[in-house]
Amino acid sequence: MGDLAGNMRKVESLLGSAKVNGVDVLVLPELANSGYVFNSRDEAIGLSEEVPAGPFSKLLQTFSKQDRLVVSGICEREGTNLYNSAAALGNGKLLATYHKVHLFNREGEWFLPGDKEPPVFEYGGFKFGLMICFDWAFPEMARVLTLKGAQVILHPANLVLPYCQNAMITRSVENRVFTATANRIGRERSMTFSGVSQVTSPRGEVLVRVGAMDEGLFWVDVNPSDADDKMITEYNHVLNDRRPMIYKRLTRVS
Repeated sequence: MGDLAGNMRKVESLLGSAKVNGVDVLVLPELANSGYVFNSRDEAIGLSEEVPAGPFSKLLQTFSKQDRLVVSGICEREGTNLYNSAAALGNGKLLATYHKVHLFNREGEWFLPGDKEPPVFEYGGFKFGLMICFDWAFPEMARVLTLKGAQVILHPANLVLPYCQNAMITRSVENRVFTATANRIGRERSMTFSGVSQVTSPRGEVLVRVGAMDEGLFWVDVNPSDADDKMITEYNHVLNDRRPMIYKRLTRVS
């Protein structure tokens, strides 16, 4: 927490490893530039940056210039507002920014919640969607991304609850999409993060899952087009079989 230069060095080393190993889509954890457990809003402001003008964003942008996509959580300052954000940079350009909608624990003391749908963007002929950490607990988020065409959901996280990794398998199955969750490890002030970063498939397979204390670069080859097959059985299509008229309660404001 608070070591912006140290975080930059660690991420720069990780980006270098990704280049050497030919990784073309990279996901980093939530709030990777700043750390997570703030003591005050002033501390969060001091560790924030504008996207894509800030130094951390510029580092990611440089990495992305040669046919690479990187998504990272960023403590974002926009005027006087702070957001827990995810930025997607590909081929040297900012492709999408997402402001986390579902704030966890004390996040509401520092950040404003996002008020827009999570974005889907195209890269390399495929469609990627963004969500952040606690969004996992709200299946509507992954469903919205799927309805917008996402084949792969990229999911920066600082998870502390023990449920998410298995829940993301369900998000994959119920939407027939890939998911990639990049999670923190270790302890920061009052919080211990659960690690166990993973990639899941449209059929609920865990394609790669690392340990609770594993730190580094992990990858698996996937074909995002596999997510275009939405058939669960010969007769059942996961989207076409929905009956939205029955689900009106989901959007009712109590």
